[in-house]
Amino acid sequence: MALAMTHTANTDMTTLCRSCFHIFRGSKLCPNCGRPRVISHPELLDLSIAHMDCDAFFAAVEKRDNPDYAAQPVIIGGEKRGVVSTACYIARMAGVRSAMPIYKAKKLCPDAIFLRPNLKRYQEVGRAVRKKMQALTPLVEPLSIDEAFLDLSGTEALHKAPPASQLAKLAAEIEQDLGITVSIGLAPNKFLAKLGSDMDKPRGFTVIGSHDAKALLSTMPITRIYGIGPQTAKALAKDGLSQISQLQTMDEASLIRRYGETGQRLFRLSRGIDTRRVEPGSEIKSVSSETTLSRDLADYDSLEGILWGLCEAVSTDLKHKDLAGLTVTLKLKNSMHKSVTRARTLDAPTQLAETLFEIGRDVLRPLIDGTPYRLIGIGVRNFRPLIEADQPDLIEPKRTRHRDAERAMDKLKNKFGTSAIKKGRSFKAANNARKPKP
Repeated sequence: MALAMTHTANTDMTTLCRSCFHIFRGSKLCPNCGRPRVISHPELLDLSIAHMDCDAFFAAVEKRDNPDYAAQPVIIGGEKRGVVSTACYIARMAGVRSAMPIYKAKKLCPDAIFLRPNLKRYQEVGRAVRKKMQALTPLVEPLSIDEAFLDLSGTEALHKAPPASQLAKLAAEIEQDLGITVSIGLAPNKFLAKLGSDMDKPRGFTVIGSHDAKALLSTMPITRIYGIGPQTAKALAKDGLSQISQLQTMDEASLIRRYGETGQRLFRLSRGIDTRRVEPGSEIKSVSSETTLSRDLADYDSLEGILWGLCEAVSTDLKHKDLAGLTVTLKLKNSMHKSVTRARTLDAPTQLAETLFEIGRDVLRPLIDGTPYRLIGIGVRNFRPLIEADQPDLIEPKRTRHRDAERAMDKLKNKFGTSAIKKGRSFKAANNARKPKP
């Protein structure tokens, strides 16, 4: 989609066929292959900032790996509690949305297939998508496992094609090789590119140019500006501001006087102005994993068993990202939804599951006082160079043995798969997760 011009191309516009990647002038059908899947925009060949977002990513991976799910509504989240992580487009037609409580999703879509997240698998596919992005440009700024900004400036000579063509080819390659689909926004800056990628899902391709951005934005509510959440929107609504078009009639000084730095941002973004650069390898602040329990747990043994699985997940993520951190944080949430966090800073950075587990259970133990918990999580932050991590410990050689054993297990998993070898406490965690409610 190129605003409202995808299917109404005229002879004055540059057009790209998303099927055969032929570039031509005007026409609703590609003169090369005769197909109608074309995108037209007067600035099509001049833009190089893109945002690519995988469509219903978690659900898409599950459908790809389980063909029987293809025509079924699939919802990723907890079995009985917690919230929806991802809903496929079939489920969304029934009104299911991300962050919706699972019980509400089941009422809206009782025939849906509910699956617990398989984060390791999603990470594998997400890394494969990222690798394909980086084959086009080193300027890739990840926002999450399934979306990123790309700056394709200066890549036309290398790839013998303009950025728009490169992106269309990349989307087709991801669909063919990885079995999932993506949506793309192409624009002069990051704000407009991200806005575009969300406008025509799934398998969308929206072009927003510098000349038509203001007119497009004028049709949208203020909440389409990034960073404007429910509370900020409510405060703006009290001042009578709910549409971007209203902001476009106000001068910058007035907005700054009323809202400070937020006012300046509102002025610029309402006009499609965004000077942020695409920053490759954007700094990761923390790596964590948490789970909402199927039933409240108050005993140490059950929580300890679940903690090990979370430590394994965090460790795997750290190793894939070549990260090691000094600070380990344990998170608990009780049945009244009150969060409790405890952090411990180590003498040297780590990425080992065994070390995370050792610290996590030491922090967990004094918090077991009969309080029932509904969520447990663990995270790592305060990253340091990997070369400093998990060095041999001459004072406590047992730790060195644990490090060597874990690295040996990692090699076996890399060779034979993650399910090829497991520690005994992994089975304990699985058994705890399956225990029926008393």
